[in-house]
Amino acid sequence: MSPFNKKLMPIDGRLAAYATLAGAALAAPAIPSADATIIYSGVVNINIPSTTSGIYLNLSSGVFSTAPASAPGWDLNAWSSSAINLWANNTAEASNGVIGNFTGGSSATLVDNVPVGTLVDGTWTYVRQNSSETTGITAFNFNSQNNLIGIRFLNNTTNTLNFGWVRISLSGTAGSQPRAVVEYAYEDSGAGILAGVPEPSTVALLGVMAVGAVGVRAWRKRKAA
Repeated sequence: MSPFNKKLMPIDGRLAAYATLAGAALAAPAIPSADATIIYSGVVNINIPSTTSGIYLNLSSGVFSTAPASAPGWDLNAWSSSAINLWANNTAEASNGVIGNFTGGSSATLVDNVPVGTLVDGTWTYVRQNSSETTGITAFNFNSQNNLIGIRFLNNTTNTLNFGWVRISLSGTAGSQPRAVVEYAYEDSGAGILAGVPEPSTVALLGVMAVGAVGVRAWRKRKAA
């Protein structure tokens, strides 16, 4: 089943996340490669069941399923009835994994919630399977979509290792519903990618919107004076 056929999530809560993203986009360095091809999912709503199977997602094909055989070549498995565990498909490629040693995290093996604008590339340690950080500055956030993981995976289409990011929405606890993958992106040439930054055209639009919002506030202040 393709994420592009799913209904969009309500935009409540996304506005704050994208306001942060817009600010980061303005301050962030340029996309790592001039020849970069960013593959962006758009806004999706891929439910993560609170089960021991969870959801299996193939980033390059967009196919996902609660059964690994129905998402051939899957890259990420998010699961657990009481936590949010994030496993990479280390059967497909030994180098597959998710970032687990981000600076400031409480553990070098638990999966980190990385800041917007983090360059996901080969400089990090990628853990193959583990649960998510619960303490420290890289802990996952409840009742929030401000949860980003960096991932390295084998692209089944090109047979190359790619870097990407996945945004996860959580409710009141790690295991409770609703929880979902709400967007993801990867760079298909093997170059690094900025976490939480969607396709370049979207970044440009967010930047324009952020600048415009500042201008409107300044105009209103002058008018009220």
